[in-house]
Amino acid sequence: MATGNQQVIIVGPAHPLRPGGITTFNERLCKAFIQSGYQCSIWSFSLQYPSFLFPGTSQFTDAPAPKGITIRSVINSVNPFNWVKVGMQLRRSNADIIVVRYWIPLMGPCLGTILRFVSKKKGVKIICIADNVIPHESRIGDKQFTGYFVKPVDKFIVMSRQVLADLKQFTNKPAKLIPHPLYDNFGTKISAEEARAHLIEKLGLPIKQEDKLLVFFGLVRHYKGLDILLDALAKTKDPSIKLLVAGEFYDKAQPYFDQIERLGLKDRVIIHNQFIAEADVKYFICAADCIIQPYREATQSGVTPVAYHFEVPMIVTNVGGLPEMVPDNEVGLIAEPDANDIALKTDRFFEMGKAYFLPYLLNYKKKLSWDVLVHEIADL
Repeated sequence: MATGNQQVIIVGPAHPLRPGGITTFNERLCKAFIQSGYQCSIWSFSLQYPSFLFPGTSQFTDAPAPKGITIRSVINSVNPFNWVKVGMQLRRSNADIIVVRYWIPLMGPCLGTILRFVSKKKGVKIICIADNVIPHESRIGDKQFTGYFVKPVDKFIVMSRQVLADLKQFTNKPAKLIPHPLYDNFGTKISAEEARAHLIEKLGLPIKQEDKLLVFFGLVRHYKGLDILLDALAKTKDPSIKLLVAGEFYDKAQPYFDQIERLGLKDRVIIHNQFIAEADVKYFICAADCIIQPYREATQSGVTPVAYHFEVPMIVTNVGGLPEMVPDNEVGLIAEPDANDIALKTDRFFEMGKAYFLPYLLNYKKKLSWDVLVHEIADL
C-alpha cells in the first residue's frame, strides 16, 4: 500500500484507442495502483500509428471511457517536436514513478526521447514493462530503436523468460520476471450454454450448443499460425471438432479462405472477421471448450490471462513464453508448432475432457494478481 501522495504515470496506449491487450493492461494496471493508494494516471497517444502503417479498420473505439481513471491523449508517435514537448511536461509533473510500456521498436525513438527528459530529474524512477524487445515481425532499424529506448530506463519488468533473454542483448540493467496478471475486466464467467446462445442469437454465428469447439481468439497475423491450425484441424481423428476464429484479420484473409476450401473444412470453421468489442469478449471465450494458440513464435500472450480469468483450458505451442503460463497436462496441453502435433493434442484434449483441467485452472489463477505487479513495481 502506498503512503502519502506517491504518484505514478503510466506511459502507453489507452482509451479511446481500441482495447487491445496493451491498452487493456494499462487501464487495469492504473486501477490497481489507485486501489493500492497511489495517485495514478495514463499518458497515452493522440496519434499512435500513421494510418498507412495500421492494418486494421480503425485505431479507435466508440465504447465509453473506463471509469475512475484519468487518461491524457498527448503523445504523437511521429512528431519529434511533440516528443520534446511531452518530455518537458512529464519532467515538470509530480510523478515519483514512470511506468512505460514497450511493445514494438517503432516506438523506440518517440518514447526514448520523452524519457530522456524525465531521466534528468532526481527522485523519479523509470520502470519499463517490456512486452516485446525483439518483435515478431522484424523491420529495418529495430535494434537501433530498441537500443535507443533502453538507455534512460532504470529497471525493467518482463513477463516471459524469452523477453528477459532478448532484453539481455541490449542492457544489463536490473530486470524482473513477473507473470502476466489476469484480465479480470471483461466481466464474470458465464456458462458455455449462455455464451453460445449469445453468439448464435445475437451475432448469428453458425455454431451449436453440442459442438466440440476450439476458439482462436485475437488479431490474425502470420506469426500466430492460423494456417498451421487449419492444417491440423484437417488431420484430427475426430471430424466433429469445429473451430471458431474470432478476430480481425491483419493478414490478407483470402489465402485462409482458400485453404479452408482446399482442405474441405467449410463446415468445420466459422470465421468472425471483426475486432472483438470488450463487452463481447466473455461470450467468445466462455463458448470455447478450449482456447487454442498455434503460434509460430511468441513472447507471451494476452489471450492466456483472459482464458485463465474465464477458467477455459488452452492448447498452446511450445514457443516463447507460452508454455510458462500453461503447465502441460494441467491448465492445458502443449504442442509443437506443427500441424501433426497440434492435431494429436487436439484429439487428446477432447478425450480428456474440459472438466479435467478445471481444478488446475482454479489453483494457478490465484497466483496471477495485479496486486503482485503493483508491489513489484514499487519494490523496484
